[in-house]
Amino acid sequence: MKLAVPKEVRSGEKRVALVPDIIAKLVKAGLEVVIESGAGLTAEFSDDQYTQAGAKVQSGDVIKDADIIATVQPLTPDAMKRLKKGAITISFLSPTTAIDSIEAAASAGVTAISLELVPRISRAQSMDALTSQALCAGYKAALVAAELSPRFFPLLMTAAGTVTPANVVVLGAGVAGLQAIATAKRLGAVVSAYDVRPASADEVKSMGAKFITLELEALEGSGGYAREMTEDRAAKQRELLTPYIAAANVLITTAAVPGRPAPRLVTAQMISTMAPGSVVVDLASETGGNVEGTKPGEIVTTSNGVRMWGGKDVPSQLAFHASMLFSRNVVNLLMLMTKEGVVTPDFTDEIIDAAAVTHGGAKRTPELAKK
Repeated sequence: MKLAVPKEVRSGEKRVALVPDIIAKLVKAGLEVVIESGAGLTAEFSDDQYTQAGAKVQSGDVIKDADIIATVQPLTPDAMKRLKKGAITISFLSPTTAIDSIEAAASAGVTAISLELVPRISRAQSMDALTSQALCAGYKAALVAAELSPRFFPLLMTAAGTVTPANVVVLGAGVAGLQAIATAKRLGAVVSAYDVRPASADEVKSMGAKFITLELEALEGSGGYAREMTEDRAAKQRELLTPYIAAANVLITTAAVPGRPAPRLVTAQMISTMAPGSVVVDLASETGGNVEGTKPGEIVTTSNGVRMWGGKDVPSQLAFHASMLFSRNVVNLLMLMTKEGVVTPDFTDEIIDAAAVTHGGAKRTPELAKK
C-alpha cells in the first residue's frame, strides 16, 4: 500500500508528518512511502535524506492514488475530494474547526482519523500527538518569556551585588504547563503554578515549583483534561489569582479545553496590576486566549508596560523535534492498523473507534452526525 506525505499548505505550518528516521520501519512493514519534494525542508529534512532512508520523493500531486495520507494539518476539502474511495487520512482534524474537510472526507468515502480524538489511555500514549506537541509548546513558552523579560531568570551573586530571580507564574498544569514549569526552573526562576485540578499539585511540586491553592471546587474532567467552569466560579478564581499575578514578573498561561474556546483566566484589569516590564505568554491565544487582549502571533504592550505574547503555530517554531515526535505518534497509530503490508482500520479497537471521524461515506461520531 502507498503512504503519501504531501507538503503542508497552511500558512505558518513548518512541521512535516513523517521524518526520515522513521521511514525504514514503514518500509519494513511493507508500505511504499512517497514524500512530496520539499515537504520536509521547513523542518530541516532534505529530499536526499528521505531518499536515503528508503522513501520515494516525487514532485506534484502525491495523494491522488495514495492509500494512506499523513499530514499535520487536515487536508483541504478540495484535497479530500481528490482522494480515491477507501483512502485513509491521519492528521489533526478537529471536529469543531475542520468541518468542511470532514464533510468532504465523508462524501469521498475516505476514512479520516483525527489525532485529537486518540483516547488518553495507557495503550495509546505513544500515539498521543496532542501531548507530544503540547510538550514542544510548553518548552517554547518558557524560552519566549525569558527572551522578552528584561530580567535574568536565575539568582546571581555578583561583585556588583545580588540579582534576584524572576518570579514566574504558570496557569494550567497539563503537559504544556508542566514543561513550561520545568524549563523555567532549569533557567533558575522561582516558579509557582495553578490548575483547577488539585491532582496536579503533586506533579507541579515534583518539578520544583509551588502549587497555588485556592479555596475553590475541583474541576476534574475526562481524559486528564479540566472541565469547563461556571462564570461565577471563573470570576471568583480570577479574584483569588489576582494577587499572585500582580506579584509575577512573568505569567505563562496554557489552559485549554479540547474542542472549545480557551477559558478566559486573566482579565485586562488583572494585567493592570502587574509591574512595568512584566511579560505574559498566552499559549491559548489562537483559540480565544486565556488572557484578555492577547493576539495570535503578535506582541501587545499594555498601557502599564506589560508585554503580552500571543502564541501562534507554537510547535512549528520547534519544527525539527516537533516533527520527530509527531512522526512517531503517526507511525505508532499506523502500525496498530497494519498487518503484512495492509492497513485496515479495526473498529473493534477502542483507539481506532474513537479516532476515526469518517468511514464508508458517513461521519462516525454522534457529535459529527448532528452537524
